[in-house]
Amino acid sequence: MFALRRAALPTMSLVRGYASSGNVSALLLVEHKDNKIAASTLNALTAASGLGGSVTALVAGSAPDSVVAEVSKLAGVSKVLVAKDAAFTHTLPESHASLLVETQKKHGFTHLIAAHSAFGKNVLPRAAALLDVAQISDITGIEGDDTFVRPIYAGNAIATVKSSDSIKVITVRGTAFPAAGHQDAAAPHEDAPAVGVKDQSEFVSEHMQKSDRPELDSATRVIAGGRGMKNGENFGLLYEMADKIGAAVGASRAAVDAGYVDNSLQIGQTGKIVAPELYVAVGISGAIQHLAGMKDSKTIVAINKDPEAPIFQVADYGLVADLFTAVPELTKKL
Repeated sequence: MFALRRAALPTMSLVRGYASSGNVSALLLVEHKDNKIAASTLNALTAASGLGGSVTALVAGSAPDSVVAEVSKLAGVSKVLVAKDAAFTHTLPESHASLLVETQKKHGFTHLIAAHSAFGKNVLPRAAALLDVAQISDITGIEGDDTFVRPIYAGNAIATVKSSDSIKVITVRGTAFPAAGHQDAAAPHEDAPAVGVKDQSEFVSEHMQKSDRPELDSATRVIAGGRGMKNGENFGLLYEMADKIGAAVGASRAAVDAGYVDNSLQIGQTGKIVAPELYVAVGISGAIQHLAGMKDSKTIVAINKDPEAPIFQVADYGLVADLFTAVPELTKKL
């Protein structure tokens, strides 16, 4: 049965009527790389703590000791399960999904949680399929241990979903929850269940773009370029401005599809979701797909030569000008 409630704003809330769940125990899948915990995991931990039960963190890797030590001191973590095996070196989704499922079966967790990052979106759907339950993706709010809020239709409507599954598999939108802090006492840790990893996929290589700029997911200031940049070389204008104000650089899907920049910089419904204090959109028209990834930014500045560009409808400040003139002038003033 479906009930539709129309709000005063141009959004809607979709409520699915299901039964309630019992005692809560959550298992948080910790994302980490180069001995550093992903910032989005801290947001997912806050969401897990909001369920009202205990939170156990699962850390997998070939040498995760330093990550385990840090995770054990995160506020809200009651225990850390450690899976130390070379099979988890490159975060292949099949091995992590099997680990999640075996851990759930042994300990009886009611909720499996991860950040709605590329890693979480790669692993949790597989775990949900193995457990034969529906995944609840990209939640932005928690109304109960079985009731969650999530955006649909590129954020133009908000659905409140109540699940009857005995095991909830959930990914969390990082920008919707504050990062978890630290606690004085370290939580205990123990070994996770052993998993027989199948060689369904093989790690071949990884090519990463390294930068001294802030991570796009967690930056407080973001400058993003769109198709209006015309080519990848012109993104140098944005890099120069970003370095002046300590900002991360992002891009619209159109710019990524055109080959201007790497897809790791893509912001939008099919890219990264950001909500910085300051978001500067340069040469971005403002397609719905892009707005879904940045419209929760605290202050939005748009620079576009088209006064009818949709980006101006969500911008707090707009500048109708040629970006190739405006951006260098702004950079000089910073």
